[in-house]
Amino acid sequence: MTQTPFELARQHFVPTVFTREELRAAGYSSRQITDAVKDGSMLRLRRDRYAQPGLDREVAHAARIGGRLTCLSLLRLLGVFVLKVDAVHVHLERNRSRFRGRETGARIHWSLPSASQLSHVTLLSEAICHSVKCQDPRASLATLDSVLQHGLLTPGELEVIFRSLAPRYRVLLTLVDPTAGSGPETFMRLILRTMGLRFETQVDVDGVGRVDFVVEGWLIIECDSKAFHEGWDKQVEDRNRDIAAARIGYVTVRPLASDLLYRPQEVQAALKDVIERLRPSGLRAQLRKTVRRGA
Repeated sequence: MTQTPFELARQHFVPTVFTREELRAAGYSSRQITDAVKDGSMLRLRRDRYAQPGLDREVAHAARIGGRLTCLSLLRLLGVFVLKVDAVHVHLERNRSRFRGRETGARIHWSLPSASQLSHVTLLSEAICHSVKCQDPRASLATLDSVLQHGLLTPGELEVIFRSLAPRYRVLLTLVDPTAGSGPETFMRLILRTMGLRFETQVDVDGVGRVDFVVEGWLIIECDSKAFHEGWDKQVEDRNRDIAAARIGYVTVRPLASDLLYRPQEVQAALKDVIERLRPSGLRAQLRKTVRRGA
């Protein structure tokens, strides 16, 4: 049985939004396109833009207003961490005619024509450039960490992208760390840097396992996130790890992801109190023997 363009799209990652010309090249006649739109097996998003039912809502929104999904919306769709997305981020070419921006409900990124060969999304590099301009530095850094952690780009490729950005943004490159396993970990790392504390990330502790941070040689910080730490079994595992760490002299704290992301100053103040009150008078030699830097 002949596969439709939409079935091929799912299997081979070809465009999921099609022009009429692309549909005709795939074997659809004008009558078949019209009939498919009428019976609901094909969506007509706007003039010369078609898609299958079930297309991602934000991709459809961008296509309907004649643009491409970009910035935080596209990165979130790819599984990259973004702090928040308040609107659909859409790329439109500058000097676009017949556009009524106030009616779109979108965050428009006016820019030069996209180099993307797809009509519904920008290039990843373009989305990253937009996201750096669209977020504050901490949120931007968490997004960049996530891009590298997911293997979507290499550090070298990211450096090339930053050459097209204003010099003031390039300081972010000196702070990027692909070992960050989540957005909250990036925010925690920035808090520790601000406090001037010595720390290691993704550390293997004998008898405990891999931990997110070891600070000043005695304090373990685990950046729990609701998305990945649900269920009683996980709580039991975490508590057993905390006890194992305590038996060899570590203190463990687990700040909530929501506090790290939205109340970092409160986390910093609490961490300062913990360190001042619980800091050992001298680092135990046995701690150094139990720590192995994560690969």
